[in-house]
Amino acid sequence: MRIAEQQRRFKSKAVERVIAEIKNGIGNKEVAWMFENCFPNTLDTTVDFEMIDGKPDTYVITGDIDAMWLRDSSAQVWPYLPLCKEDPQLQQLIKGVINRQVKCILLDPYANAFYKDPTKISEWKSDLTDMKPGIHERKWEIDSLCYPIRLSYGYWKQTGDASIFDEQWVKAMKLVVQTFKEQQRFDGKGPYHFQRTTAWATDGVPLGGYGYPVKPNGLICSMFRPSDDATVFPYLIPSNMFAFFSLMKAGEILEKLNLDNTLLNELLKLSNAIKTGLVECGEVETKKFSKIYAYEVNGHGSTNLMDDANIPSLLSLSYLIPEYSKDETYLHTRNFCLSSSNPFFFKGKAAEGIGGPHCGMDMIWPMSIIMRGLTSNDDAEIKLCLDMLQRTHAGTGFMHESFHKDDATNYTRKWFAWANTLFGEFVWKVYREKPHLLN
Repeated sequence: MRIAEQQRRFKSKAVERVIAEIKNGIGNKEVAWMFENCFPNTLDTTVDFEMIDGKPDTYVITGDIDAMWLRDSSAQVWPYLPLCKEDPQLQQLIKGVINRQVKCILLDPYANAFYKDPTKISEWKSDLTDMKPGIHERKWEIDSLCYPIRLSYGYWKQTGDASIFDEQWVKAMKLVVQTFKEQQRFDGKGPYHFQRTTAWATDGVPLGGYGYPVKPNGLICSMFRPSDDATVFPYLIPSNMFAFFSLMKAGEILEKLNLDNTLLNELLKLSNAIKTGLVECGEVETKKFSKIYAYEVNGHGSTNLMDDANIPSLLSLSYLIPEYSKDETYLHTRNFCLSSSNPFFFKGKAAEGIGGPHCGMDMIWPMSIIMRGLTSNDDAEIKLCLDMLQRTHAGTGFMHESFHKDDATNYTRKWFAWANTLFGEFVWKVYREKPHLLN
């Protein structure tokens, strides 16, 4: 099912080596076939690499939508980072993603998705927000500014190449800090607002496009979730946790490379304020699960207890932030997420997993099953996830956005590169750590 070799957008010898190793090294040949389809899917089908003004530049579409999401593009190339040392061209490609993301942030830090052509006008041009040419969609999501930091930091740690941290990168980080501070809303609602003429409620933001009110406490308001659905309460806890973690990583870069001490101090002050807000209202005591992390809060005492499949999610915290893997509250939260107490946990004839409002009730996202496996050390649970993924690809050999809990042939998005690459990351991790589960 993999696209023909002559049609592939980018070829990596290191990636091909891993594919060959896993195909030959595991007994489950169907999973090996799925891995061969999925792991290189981002490189095969979604990247557009070139040199611009002497710098690598890589535009990455999400799959069947010709636009580059800051979140998706980061996640799509993340699993290839360990291979950069043996593949200089792959390293250049990922360096180009970082350079392109910097351009996107500088164009508009509130936008979530962009075009390669800076003059292109979006199909969403009628949205009631400050749309500009080159922007596909302008949904403000905290994680959109966190993922590029994660990718920059991961690239630097894997390659030792600090050349990406140039004047433009520092300028983008200043804009990240400015945007986060604006959305702490200590001094009014800030400049961002969003409304859309639509019957789909999760595509619009209430109260004039500023969302429901919050009590400022250091947390950042996010009008949308990683699913691109509107938040119910603006303090989206997993995204604020991701922001705190990302700012600490950006601070490490600034400090060790002595890039901008003023920005470093401002950044550390901001991260401490976020931490204060998380301590104040990020946790909830429940009868069934003890203390857990809330999904959304408003600072006034209201909480939304749920989880969504899109990442960052509560389930994904120990994947994005390894320090959470032994955190007792996270472990309680994980049990909640994977139970019927989570209104978006679905269990049916085909599989069980987390979905979300984006695709509707009873639609499970393979991404949530993959994330369950990536955040588990239990052989039986990991094997359960592998088995469910193997029997729900509907004969296509690829992951999808979602599928019905009782019928995996009822699925959405046949070309969703993030889910494909994440599946490859999962199988590769199991191959390295627990290869017996693939036989």
